[in-house]
Amino acid sequence: MSDDGTPPLGAAVHDGGSGRVGLVMGHEGPYLQLRPLGGGREWDADPARLRPLGPAELLSARVADANARSRTGLGLGDIRGSPDTDRAEDRGQ
Repeated sequence: MSDDGTPPLGAAVHDGGSGRVGLVMGHEGPYLQLRPLGGGREWDADPARLRPLGPAELLSARVADANARSRTGLGLGDIRGSPDTDRAEDRGQ
């Protein structure tokens, strides 16, 4: 945390207002802009509702994000034998 109690740029925090975890990307007026750990659209957060993540919480949040991305099928199209490329029509059936 900085001298004024706000987390520094790049810090991983939990937003108590939204229940989400994000990285501090900047500030606009009284709010901080947070971005999801895996990237995506930023949101405004009240600095008073933020708390820094500990190492175990950060690891857990990153694993949850990786698991969520793996369930969407992102990146599977280029992997031979993946569910996206191993369809019946591709096998001539």
